[in-house]
Amino acid sequence: MDQIGEAHTMQRALTAAHLYYVQDRTMDAIARELGTSRSTVSRLLTHARATGIVDIRIRSPFAAPQRLEERLAERFGILAQVVPAPDDATEVDRLQRVAVAAAHALLDLVQDDMTVGVAWGSTTAAVSRHLVPKPVHGATFVQLNGSGNTHSTGLLYASEILSRFAAAYDASAQQFPVPAFFDDPATKDAMWRERSTRRILDLLPTMDLVLFSTGSAGSRVPSHVYSGGYLEPAELDQLAEEGVVGDVATVFYRANGSSDGIALNDRATGPSLDLLRSIPRRLCIVSGVSKLASLKGALAARIATDLIVDEATARALLD
Repeated sequence: MDQIGEAHTMQRALTAAHLYYVQDRTMDAIARELGTSRSTVSRLLTHARATGIVDIRIRSPFAAPQRLEERLAERFGILAQVVPAPDDATEVDRLQRVAVAAAHALLDLVQDDMTVGVAWGSTTAAVSRHLVPKPVHGATFVQLNGSGNTHSTGLLYASEILSRFAAAYDASAQQFPVPAFFDDPATKDAMWRERSTRRILDLLPTMDLVLFSTGSAGSRVPSHVYSGGYLEPAELDQLAEEGVVGDVATVFYRANGSSDGIALNDRATGPSLDLLRSIPRRLCIVSGVSKLASLKGALAARIATDLIVDEATARALLD
């Protein structure tokens, strides 16, 4: 479809959506007004929802998720969105439901001229596949941490996630082409002095919003840093000895939220927890009770201002 045809379709979809959702007109009445068929009106309304012209939200004062949101806000001082899911839902289904909810929440969060940090991983990959297009002006998406390991550069995996975000918002993408972990902290220190690396590092403190999930070695939907060949068995054993319960952007923390004295963090390329806490909005997206310990640690570390989580995990978090 050329640009003129696309603009025409968008205008007709906008008109149909306004007539249907605002003026409460029937599809038959809209079809007569637009001089088209009822099926075409249905397709226009579907197009309006798919492109973000229409954003449908359901809020019930009697819904259990809303009460859970209020309790999470009271206990942890965060803005929470609890995503309904039946108790017998699979872990994959929970992830997809949470990913769709997060993709729609971003419609309000991502605005003009923002710098947005994205941590690659299984959850943000799922979110990236459900994004609703919303062109914004002057926005930049930044890869929070390196993605290379001894088996792969990791660039394709991380760049696909970042590219989907940039494409959905008509924004630019800034990749971070370094390893997830350096072999030697001295190598990291040297690399951090390079101007090409500083260009990305200097963007991080200017971020307005960061998107991440919590990594967990025991997650039933494997966290990519644990399943993608990034950590050797000896490193996993060391993390367990140091009391690590999870990570954000390959920076590890304990159940009490502390990250000091964890040796692997000296070689990690993700932003420090102190830097993350300085960012105004920090959206944590988690699904699955198997991530409960890592989520609790992240909340103890105060690295989330916003949380999108499935209903079962929300209940477990409050128990």
